[in-house]
Amino acid sequence: MSWFTSLSKNEKRAFAGAFVGHAVDVYDFMIYSFLIPVLLQTWNMSKATAGSIVTWTLIASLVGAIGAGLLADRYGRVRILRWTIALFALSCFASGFANSPAQLAVLRAVQGLGFGGESSLCMVLVTEMIRNPAHRGKFSAFTASSYSFGWAAAALAYSAIFNWLPAEWAWRVCLFVGVLPALLVVWLRRNLQEPESFARTLAARRTASAGGALRAVFSGRLGARTLWCSLLSGGMLGAYYAIATWMPMWLKTERGLSVTGTGVWLAVTIGGSLVGYALGAWSTDRIGRRPTYILFAAGAFAMSSTYMMVDASAPVMLVLGFLLGVLMQGTFSGVAATISETYPHAIRATGYGVAYNVGRVIGSIFPFTAGWLASGHFTLTLAIPLVAGVGYCFVVFAACMLPETNGIALDDVDADNLDSLGQAASVSVGQAVPDSPR
Repeated sequence: MSWFTSLSKNEKRAFAGAFVGHAVDVYDFMIYSFLIPVLLQTWNMSKATAGSIVTWTLIASLVGAIGAGLLADRYGRVRILRWTIALFALSCFASGFANSPAQLAVLRAVQGLGFGGESSLCMVLVTEMIRNPAHRGKFSAFTASSYSFGWAAAALAYSAIFNWLPAEWAWRVCLFVGVLPALLVVWLRRNLQEPESFARTLAARRTASAGGALRAVFSGRLGARTLWCSLLSGGMLGAYYAIATWMPMWLKTERGLSVTGTGVWLAVTIGGSLVGYALGAWSTDRIGRRPTYILFAAGAFAMSSTYMMVDASAPVMLVLGFLLGVLMQGTFSGVAATISETYPHAIRATGYGVAYNVGRVIGSIFPFTAGWLASGHFTLTLAIPLVAGVGYCFVVFAACMLPETNGIALDDVDADNLDSLGQAASVSVGQAVPDSPR
């Protein structure tokens, strides 16, 4: 962890704000997966309808991410981040007042607008803050590990609140409390400054049109990279959504666990995910982005199939659940670095917002598909690993198509020399190349 102690005050402030903000973001998104069994009974809705609410949230996140990215490239990352967290936290709170699936779908879609912008800009900010590209993978991976903390907070809140209140009130309170930690994020970001590399040319970027930025993201070599980055993120997100969205219900219906038992089993998986992020953080900087994606994705597919389909004792299942968390979340460790290393400064927030959130839209199909299959064609035990397996195949394919970018200095990323940079980076993996003079 010596890389972390060498960070400047502004870099540490950016890391803390992004870490907590992303965790709140994830809590507000993941808490819905714990509420699905109650909502199915309360509103008599189908599993396909429950899955479609996730889909609409993720589709809206693409719109939010593109809008926030365009604004952030024009006016700055920090300013726009202040608005995105307010939007998704308040909409999560408002979701607690929903009285029908349609109302909840609309409010969750509004939440998706803030969710997409917040999660994308957080990762762009931290990858631009880090000065040494040899540590960029670790920096982005440890920031992404906040996903596990947000997921854990959702599991703990679900267990505590449902043991304290009747179900008809508990699910609403779970949504209400999501607004509270957002206040901490606002405080953490109160004195945050723009990344130095971005601030140097902010004035020039303000003259660029939104249409020009979007055209650049989809043109020429960058257009191909955008496609593969979207498929990469879509595969890992889709597999994760298929597993995480339906796992609480699978544990309750297929394994017969109580609310407390579900929380304990999920806590073990979430604990494994923290280890996965740490291993992936080391791996993505040490052996490269591409090998890390392939190894973790293949392992996650094998482990998800084993976990869901093998009828083993409780201790064995807990071990398998821990390993599933390691492999499933370790797959994500390098994605923020890979996408950030694809786009020049002038369009990085826009490019990241497009690539990662097109991936979210691709991934949004997966929980719906798993719910649809489980509604009449398969059991959840079969549907979850089947759908997740398709996502992990996407990850492996996209990783093979993308160049290895480990070691690239962000100041040198340019649409006209991406191929030569990729070759140079593969030679200099692990070497420290400063992003900018300091």
